[in-house]
Amino acid sequence: MFYALIGYVHAAVAQRTRAIRALAEGERGQGTVEYVGLILLVSLLMVGMVAAMKGFNGKQGTELAGVIVDKIKEAVDKVTFK
Repeated sequence: MFYALIGYVHAAVAQRTRAIRALAEGERGQGTVEYVGLILLVSLLMVGMVAAMKGFNGKQGTELAGVIVDKIKEAVDKVTFK
């Protein structure tokens, strides 16, 4: 029981220390998190559109899908890495 308590305290202190160090380092990696959030949002919107258009067979749906794919390709082509 005593060793379990000491282990728990050690883990809690180590976790708090890592959190403090992360805060001290600033917002490194924040841009990545924002991009992932943006990609998830766009994905969710696209899934919603597909669900809303389920069973809709028409030329407008095909054109809309083509426009979306083209815009995504353009956005991906504009991405540059440092």
